[in-house]
Amino acid sequence: MLLTSRIVRAARPRERRYVLADEHGMSLHVMPRGSKWWRFRYRFQHAERMISLGVYPGVNLATARLLHADARGLLARAIDPSADRKEKRAASAHTFEVVARQWLKLLQPRVAKGQLAADTVKDATRILERDIFPALGIRSISDIKAHELLMVLKQIELKGLRHTARRAKQRCSRVFRHAIGLGYVERDITEDLRGLLEPPQVRHRPGITDPARLVELLRAIDGYTGREVIGIALKLALLFFVRPGELRKARWRQFDLPAAQWRIPAECMKARVQHLVPLSRQALELLLKLRTISGDGEYVFPLLRDPARPLHGAALGGALGSLGFDSTEVTPHGFRATACTLLNELGWRSEAIERQMAHGVSDSIRRHYNYAQHLPERRVMMQAWADYLDGLRTSGSTGKVGSLRERNNRFQQRTLASPQEPPLE
Repeated sequence: MLLTSRIVRAARPRERRYVLADEHGMSLHVMPRGSKWWRFRYRFQHAERMISLGVYPGVNLATARLLHADARGLLARAIDPSADRKEKRAASAHTFEVVARQWLKLLQPRVAKGQLAADTVKDATRILERDIFPALGIRSISDIKAHELLMVLKQIELKGLRHTARRAKQRCSRVFRHAIGLGYVERDITEDLRGLLEPPQVRHRPGITDPARLVELLRAIDGYTGREVIGIALKLALLFFVRPGELRKARWRQFDLPAAQWRIPAECMKARVQHLVPLSRQALELLLKLRTISGDGEYVFPLLRDPARPLHGAALGGALGSLGFDSTEVTPHGFRATACTLLNELGWRSEAIERQMAHGVSDSIRRHYNYAQHLPERRVMMQAWADYLDGLRTSGSTGKVGSLRERNNRFQQRTLASPQEPPLE
């Protein structure tokens, strides 16, 4: 006899468990303590098996029969309902957020070994938490479709954050590749999104290339009355013309003052290739002065309230603004344009300038091993650049141009007569 709602409701517990049968292997198991479990007993590949369909009254008779029908439908397609349930349960545990956090956790040992910048991991975490997890975090990673991810990325684009959208896509790609390795998915769906995101808007960071205006900037920096560390950072930014982030996060252990060089590790560079900055006499003097200020701390430019952290990203730009130089005219990053333009005008070879600016090299072997390329010329050039800035600062004229060109010509004549210094090991 088939079960009815009245029979199920009236079933009372006994000293031992007993079973009320329905049809096609479905039954209600009444436990001694009063709980009532729906079960489905079936055979699959000549073996008897049983699965639960839920607990009454949370799952009533009508719902239990629907679940029973679904399980029988799987059997009709030669699918084991028990195995199918286990697969779905595992997939639900492999949500995008869970897999992404597993990937982020795997990056920590690389950060500890200095193989990866901590800021890179922080940036990836911030993008995923802010832009991806709210929309896709609770979804099983195997269920996410390319068009669904594209919709999320397009929402980022609509905010005007094209570069962020591309970085978000890159981070998602790494998560899917991690999932492939774990067997959660078969492919990286971000490959289907190639060419579907808008190209990022190129921001041209302004820099002063007029020597007369540069004189005003140099003298304004000399008269900076804010925190001394920031004033020295502005002077070194002009002398080194590295990227602002590379300067702010400089650590004392990267400097070899007796050898007059700053070796920036690959993980701290945009192109992930280590970079050498020859130190001029003026730079060494400023660094020795900084040493007395920052003491035994890790960072060359420590944060005032927390010396264990470097200067904030807005510190140098804010200092320039306080000196009367608007961001539409010059930014700390624009110091690179200043040096590049004027050094070219002073006659220095573009190869040495580009290498000192750590611009990309297409040949992957060269870019990883020739970080010391043109180093002898770069040493002379960096000292000449520091002397040139001193000349502008003191005399307010550009009369040093001729002498700098002569120094450059003398260097090139000397290198033609003798082999260049080999790259550093």
